[in-house]
Amino acid sequence: MSSPVLGAVYVHPVKSLAACAADGAVVEPWGLDGDRRWMLIDTGNRVVTQRQQPRLAQLSAELLPGGGVVLSAPGSPSLTVELPGPDRTVVAELHRSRVEVAVAAGAAHAWFGSHLGAEVRLVHLDAPAHRRPVDPEFGRPGETVSLADGFPLLLTTRASLDALNTWVAQGDNPEEGPLPMDRFRPNVVVDGGAPWAEDSWRRIAIGEVAFRLVKPCGRCVVTTIDQRTAERGKEPLRTLARHRRDGKHLLFGQNMIPEGTGVIRTGDPVRVLG
Repeated sequence: MSSPVLGAVYVHPVKSLAACAADGAVVEPWGLDGDRRWMLIDTGNRVVTQRQQPRLAQLSAELLPGGGVVLSAPGSPSLTVELPGPDRTVVAELHRSRVEVAVAAGAAHAWFGSHLGAEVRLVHLDAPAHRRPVDPEFGRPGETVSLADGFPLLLTTRASLDALNTWVAQGDNPEEGPLPMDRFRPNVVVDGGAPWAEDSWRRIAIGEVAFRLVKPCGRCVVTTIDQRTAERGKEPLRTLARHRRDGKHLLFGQNMIPEGTGVIRTGDPVRVLG
């Protein structure tokens, strides 16, 4: 069995849009540089994700130097969105938290509205160091998170996905497998090692950057959405319910908090520290 290494890195410039693969990324205290600093909100200032709009999977955002994004969709002109100024902010509801965000220019709202058929606004988190603390049950004082669901980074492993796909192939919906890793929208993917080994990790180092693994990730309906077609199925939730249930939570992946900053790159060794 090969030693664990960092196999893939993904950044999601706009929450719930397509992931961007990268050879490496800068680790900031609140997550990877550029990851989930933008998101969509509805007319009630509530977050909009693939839970409500599966078609978001087919839209993409390229991160620009300085933090702006270029929005694109198949068969549609792209749109460059600059960082909004601090003079127009709203308080948005992001699951169980409220966070102050800056509102983008109206052209961005119109672009998304034309693709989604719904009234939405694009907003940006301008100060992650101060805006949104990590759940104090799992985080330490002063630890913050971007616009990710709850934690700065999400880790998955290739060995565990292979094991899950074996269960899917043996289950009620084998035609839905094998499932690709993009269903789980991780930031970092570890290659090598044993299936589910990450369940026992408490601290790891990727290259020279250390992380705490603080909570298994309970999965939602987004994992059933094909990230290319935006169609929903039954997997992996049906299989996770049989094999990876903890109370009402269906588990795949581990939520992480950085203990420092630095750069991680694909191929970096992954060392278990505790």
